[in-house]
Amino acid sequence: MFFVDVLETEGLGNRSYLAGGARAAVVVDPPRDIDRVIAAAARRGVRIAAVAETHVHNDYVTGGLELARLTGARYLVPAGAGVAYDRVAVADGDVEPVDEVLELRAVATPGHTPHHTSYVLEEAGRAVAVFTGGSLLIGGVGRPDLVEPRLTEELARAQHASAHRLAERLDDEVPVLPTHGFGSFCSSSPAGGARSTIGAEKAANPALLQDVDSFVAGLLAGLDDVPAYYAHMAPANTEGPAPVDLTEPRRADADEIAGRLAAGEWVVDLRSRVAFAAGHVAGSFNFEVDGQLATYLAWMIPWGKPVTLLAHSAEDVARAQRELARVGIDRPAAAAVGSPADWVQDGTRPASFRRAAFAELAAARRAGEDVVVVDVRRTAERADGWIEGSVHIPVHEIHRRLHEVPPGTVWVHCAGGMRAAVAASVLDAAGREVVAVDDGFAAAEAAGLALVAPSDDRAA
Repeated sequence: MFFVDVLETEGLGNRSYLAGGARAAVVVDPPRDIDRVIAAAARRGVRIAAVAETHVHNDYVTGGLELARLTGARYLVPAGAGVAYDRVAVADGDVEPVDEVLELRAVATPGHTPHHTSYVLEEAGRAVAVFTGGSLLIGGVGRPDLVEPRLTEELARAQHASAHRLAERLDDEVPVLPTHGFGSFCSSSPAGGARSTIGAEKAANPALLQDVDSFVAGLLAGLDDVPAYYAHMAPANTEGPAPVDLTEPRRADADEIAGRLAAGEWVVDLRSRVAFAAGHVAGSFNFEVDGQLATYLAWMIPWGKPVTLLAHSAEDVARAQRELARVGIDRPAAAAVGSPADWVQDGTRPASFRRAAFAELAAARRAGEDVVVVDVRRTAERADGWIEGSVHIPVHEIHRRLHEVPPGTVWVHCAGGMRAAVAASVLDAAGREVVAVDDGFAAAEAAGLALVAPSDDRAA
């Protein structure tokens, strides 16, 4: 009998897999923090015989090289990936033994990258699962625009062909086990689900339902913004990532925190947006540890800028440190735990700003207050409609476009509140009077705020 264990990396929207039999297993697309993988193998009582990468990843730093080194496993990397370290170069059709009657068969599935490779897990010659990486996802495919703009349409067409190749060679009941597609920006669409099979994808996936021209047109039209830190991931994975260091950061006192802010470094408060709005160190930014911390902090911070973490507890600092290491932000410059009273210098009071719902924004407008509405959703989200008169600056651009925010009290909103809190903290640090709208966007119309639809004559 075989098993497949799923290792979730929820903050990045990815999955890794440990699959094997009674004695040995293979790890597919391991995360940077490989202690999770080693612990999973220990629970199963299996030896890690192989580590397989479906592609050189664009959205996170792999732990594959270090995992293979520590366990003595064979490191399988697609032959077309020009990496700078020794590995087993995998070509289409290659077979890797895993455990007794279990084998891993490589299937070339270019599209997400030119060298992308899927792996079919076979038990006694019968396909029992397929690890599809960034190829065939649940309800979609991996995006084709992360390698080189001139290759995007070619790779989109390759995605269509690769999806059909998998669907044609595998039985309907074979589980589809992708790496991306659970919130990852490597997915070409927000479609997804917890689990799927080849048969389910044949019935629902646009790549398997549409002709190639229709599929490519729709795929290219729906591509969303690319996180800026992606530019650093493939080079790191190509060169060979260093082992991750998760030892506790050095503790900073109030004077050091103030000094780091004065030097232009980033001080990041990991507490909830409710706690941050009520009181925080002036100049600090709020990225909730329970939000998409790694994605949005890595997207916004100037690459290589020192970061100091503030949190309620050492456990929250450790969680954040682990998440950030997954995207190459390896060592916080310092950290502090406690509350704002512990982090501000003597004689200084914590800063604060208001939180509100859309109903309060509507009331402020009706009262004729000097209201500036800033929408920090992504372009694709705003395409479904927006508040009349609002200024659109996606959250990942707010720190570079502060000069575009008109004078007045800034009411900042997103789709649910988390990104609005990030943007509000950036505006607050810049000295603006700000109100963070902590509310679902569906409540805007119910509150009486006029919305503009893309087809509306007022749309701009």
